Amino acid sequence: MIEDKERKTGKELLMIAIKTIIFGILVYSFYISQDSYADHWTFYKENPRIKSLALAIFVFLGPSLMISVLRLVIIYWYIRKHKFKSNIKDNFILGINRIVSILNTVFLVVAFTTLWNVKIEELVFSVSIVAAALAVTFKDYIGNMINGLIIMFSDRLSLGDHIRIGEHEGKILDITLINMILQNEDSDMVIIPNSLAFSSVIINQSKQNTKKLSIEFEMSLTNGYTPEYLEKHLNKVITSYSDNVVEEGLTVKTIAINKDVVIFKVMILLKRYDKVKEREIRRAINTALIRLSAVLKDKDANPQVENTEDNPLIKIQS
Repeated sequence: MIEDKERKTGKELLMIAIKTIIFGILVYSFYISQDSYADHWTFYKENPRIKSLALAIFVFLGPSLMISVLRLVIIYWYIRKHKFKSNIKDNFILGINRIVSILNTVFLVVAFTTLWNVKIEELVFSVSIVAAALAVTFKDYIGNMINGLIIMFSDRLSLGDHIRIGEHEGKILDITLINMILQNEDSDMVIIPNSLAFSSVIINQSKQNTKKLSIEFEMSLTNGYTPEYLEKHLNKVITSYSDNVVEEGLTVKTIAINKDVVIFKVMILLKRYDKVKEREIRRAINTALIRLSAVLKDKDANPQVENTEDNPLIKIQS
C-alpha cells in the first residue's frame, strides 16, 4: 500500500456538498415549476431548453450523489476496520474508485439521452446493438478491464508490492482498468497489460517475510570453483551488510553444467526491502565474482602461484 497525497477527504466532502447544493436547487426549481406555482414562476415554460438541461443535470447528479456518499461510507468503514491512515490507498479503495468512475460515465450517458429526449426503449435497443459490436471489436480491452478489477479486489497484490512478472521486476505504482504500472530498479516505468498479469506467474516478494536477491552467473569449467567455496567466499563479502542480510542467508546453487561453463545462482535472503542496499549488495557480489575470474588470469600468467585450499582458484583434476 502507498499513500495517495492527492486524495484528501476534505476535497471529497466539499465536492459532495457542492453536488448536494446544486441538486437541492434543482429539486426546488422543479417543485415550484409545478402547476400550483405556475403563476408565480414560469421560467421553465418560457425556456424549455434550459428545463431540459436542468433535467439532464438532475438525472446525473441524483445517482452520482448517492454513489459518492456510498463510496465515502464504504471507504471510511474499510479504513476504520483495518486501522489505516485517512489518506491511504490500496487495491480495495482503488477498485471502488474505478467502479464509481464507470457508474458516473453511465449516469452521464443517461443524462445526455434525457437532454436530447431519447426514449428509453430506443436507448436500450441501440445500446444492445452497440454493446454487441463493441464486445467483438474491443474484447481485449474489455478483458483487460475485467482482469484489472479482479486484481484490484484481490488481496494477493497491493500497491507498493515488489513483484516479478516474467522478466520484469519492480514495485507496483498503479493499477488501471487497462494496465499495471511497475517501477523497476532503474526507475523506469514498465506498463504491463492486465490480461498478461492475470494469466502470468507472479512472484510477490513483499508478501514474504524476507526479500530474496538472486544473481545468476557463469563460470568456466577450468576455474574449478565449487558451490561450497563460492558460498564461503561471498559470505565474507557481505559481512558488512549483516544488518540487511539474514544470518546464513546466502546460498549458491548449481543450475546447469554445460560443456565449457557452469551456471551458478546466488540466493541472498534480505530482512527488508531496501532498493539502495540491495543495489549495493548486488554490486559487491558482482565485483567479487569479477575478481575471482581475474584470479584465474593471474594464475595463467604466473604458473608458480600455488594452488592451495586458501587460494580462490581450485583446479579440476583432469
